[in-house]
Amino acid sequence: MKFILATKQNMTEFFGEDGAVVPVTILSAGPVTVTRVFSKEKDGYNSIQVGFGTQKKERISKGSAGAMKGAFYKTLKEFRLKPIDKVTAKEGDVIDVSSFAPGDMLQVSSVSKGKGFQGVVKRHGFHGGPRTHGQKHSEREPGSIGGGLRTHVPKGMRMAGRMGSDRITQKNLKVVSVDKENNIMLVKGAIAGKRGSLVEIVSR
Repeated sequence: MKFILATKQNMTEFFGEDGAVVPVTILSAGPVTVTRVFSKEKDGYNSIQVGFGTQKKERISKGSAGAMKGAFYKTLKEFRLKPIDKVTAKEGDVIDVSSFAPGDMLQVSSVSKGKGFQGVVKRHGFHGGPRTHGQKHSEREPGSIGGGLRTHVPKGMRMAGRMGSDRITQKNLKVVSVDKENNIMLVKGAIAGKRGSLVEIVSR
């Protein structure tokens, strides 16, 4: 199992050796430092905790500072290991983008852009009502929510509300190119989130 943390930069086009144009997302990946190794015998599960980025000392709580053991990381994340995965990492090991190669298939998790309070047309794709037949200002209204036979709104009714800021996991994304010197990884397709968003990358 290979894993790393990254920040999303932007999207661009990548020209392959055959001349084909591939849409890619630029990720600034790693390096990350192993801060703790959890074992099933001692902690009940196998996991590896890594630190990524730098942060001012004043912005870190005492509890987090103790877990970081003198370093000041911006992010601490754990990657759970399956029983078949072998734990070979040790505390202090540095993981960089060189562990990945073009062609690797990734599972990527990130937080999507927040869009605030949105109506049903944008949030759920409702078509709205017609402009004719006596309607004036009902083009984007949701319509009936109770029904003729019910006296309550049923669970799961799609209505207006907060949209975005959800954790999105995308599978089977392909690594197109790896720049080991600049810690840059190009991944085919779009990845959820704004510029600077934290991205968790796992490859099995």
